[in-house]
Amino acid sequence: MSQRPSVIRQTIITPIVLIVALLIMAALSYQFGSRAFNRTVVEMFINIMVVVGLYVFVGNSGLLSFGHISFMCLGAYMTAWLTIPPVMKSITLKGLPAWLLHAQLPMWVATPISGLFAALFALIVGRVIMRLSGIAASIATFGLLGVINNVYSNWDSVTGGQGSIVGIPPTMNVWTAWIGGAVAIAIAYLYSISRSGLALRATRDEAVAASASGIDIVRERLIAFVVSAFIIGLAGALYAHFLSIVNPGAFYLRTTFITLSMLVVGGMYSLSGAVSGVVAISVLIELFRDLEKGVSLGGHTVGLPNGVQEIAIGIITIVILMYLPTGLTRNREFSWRRWPLQRRLTRPVQTALKELH
Repeated sequence: MSQRPSVIRQTIITPIVLIVALLIMAALSYQFGSRAFNRTVVEMFINIMVVVGLYVFVGNSGLLSFGHISFMCLGAYMTAWLTIPPVMKSITLKGLPAWLLHAQLPMWVATPISGLFAALFALIVGRVIMRLSGIAASIATFGLLGVINNVYSNWDSVTGGQGSIVGIPPTMNVWTAWIGGAVAIAIAYLYSISRSGLALRATRDEAVAASASGIDIVRERLIAFVVSAFIIGLAGALYAHFLSIVNPGAFYLRTTFITLSMLVVGGMYSLSGAVSGVVAISVLIELFRDLEKGVSLGGHTVGLPNGVQEIAIGIITIVILMYLPTGLTRNREFSWRRWPLQRRLTRPVQTALKELH
């Protein structure tokens, strides 16, 4: 425990750099960006929240999860239930319990409640899933994604089924999204320097040595699972207020694929990699989206076929995995002294265990 202050002193610059960089992006977008560009920036900040949440579990545990987007779905629908006017809910969501049917809370209250709802659900299902390891755990999270999607797609009286729920207050702007991104980065950083975060990374690097040191692997994985679900639940709530509409299809395979690609491209074992991957892939998505709409050349409009952006992102992810298997940041953290800088957060198990004791 006596080493804790030095860990903070040596690593605090990373979240500060990331939050300040996002603040500069938000300020430039607010000052000079068009309405469409501002919406792109807001969506990017929400994706940063999702991928940072993924990093909390995947990056620290080393287990690949295909089910975290289900927590985004839980957060989005919970904020919809809490913020839509009761008159509208009485028409389209008749199956809601009376207390939820008549509730109408402001976004700033509904959003943390939505995050807690996702975290509570993760605590319940995680007690079973976190007992698995390797590919079995990953397949189990994929099963969780399928279960949540099917329940929300068919429970018509509560979720609207395959249809969309409308009427969610559109309260998102660039500054609200930046606050969400900053909160996600702060939570992820505090977790990574906590005793639990150090213990989980020790199990990731050398499970046998960590277990011999008295670390409860299942317990540490469960804590990370719940923390990451809370962050992604918050992101889901903000996403619902961004679109003003929710639909189960928005929280399934495409979003899972895109967010995992962002994490892998940036560097899945570092907080800086999670944020960098979102920025890099977001730029590519916007580029290919414009190319799909068409570009004027000599009086003719030439455009790429729809769906090219997903193909391109898949190819780029494969290329990066081949030539940069540790991502654009090489699993290192940003620092103002020199970059990239090998940081204590990514040191091998011996260091993590030493910091714990």
